[in-house]
Amino acid sequence: MSRNYLTSSMLRRELSARSMALTRSQKLLHDLSPGANPVVIFGRDEQGRHGNFHPNSYGRICANAAWARRLTKVHTASRRSRARKDCQWMELDSANSSDALLMSIFCHTEVFDEGKLNIRIANLLNVDPAAQPRFGVHPGIPLRNGHLDRTEIDLHLGNLFIEAKLTESSFQNARPRLIERYRDLETLFDVTRLPWTADGIVQGYQLIRNVLAAFASDTSFCVLCDGRRHDLIEIWYSVLSAVHYPSFAWRLKLLTWQELATTLPADLQQFLEIKYGIVPA
Repeated sequence: MSRNYLTSSMLRRELSARSMALTRSQKLLHDLSPGANPVVIFGRDEQGRHGNFHPNSYGRICANAAWARRLTKVHTASRRSRARKDCQWMELDSANSSDALLMSIFCHTEVFDEGKLNIRIANLLNVDPAAQPRFGVHPGIPLRNGHLDRTEIDLHLGNLFIEAKLTESSFQNARPRLIERYRDLETLFDVTRLPWTADGIVQGYQLIRNVLAAFASDTSFCVLCDGRRHDLIEIWYSVLSAVHYPSFAWRLKLLTWQELATTLPADLQQFLEIKYGIVPA
């Protein structure tokens, strides 16, 4: 198998090995999840360091009340840390967290500072440099019954929604009844062209919701994922090929962490390479 292709399990193992090397070299506070393939769970130590974030970004996250709220999202396998008894695992403490990676980038002073995005990044994403990063927003997707599905968007940046992925195994699968709830489904998609499995399950359910959210909010949408995850990229293009609303399809895009890395400052590039194996494309 080519080195530039990684499955979710392969990438998780690589990130675990890289994180363990970091904890040893920098003596970082951490814990390990149980199981045959443990995940490194980082924590904030007495010096205020948190190994899952770039130091510059972490300081700014903690100083910004809106950003800091993301740090309080409890881990799905929540438990008390053995490394520090007064701590509890949080989602963004996990070495596999795509949200932590996202915030390490967009909260850095050379990416967003004094109310403005770095112009190279703004141009790459095709957003206004004055766009303010908002993490974990719930724009609402109209349902046929008049209610809203409060799907979470990882990053709202001006006229752009961003969904970040790293080690996730898929974009979720769903039965037909789940996607049929959405008011704009047939307006936006040729449902027959969505990626269906032989037993009637649709792949990319999360992407379908994200695209519907962007359509309802009149914004663009971008998937941000690792360029080595060809499986996720293929699912995205399968969903994209089913969009039959011509004036909206051009607002949908995919960007890899590797492509984004080309616009980042040297210290962030070094952080991404050491911790995630992500190098500029």
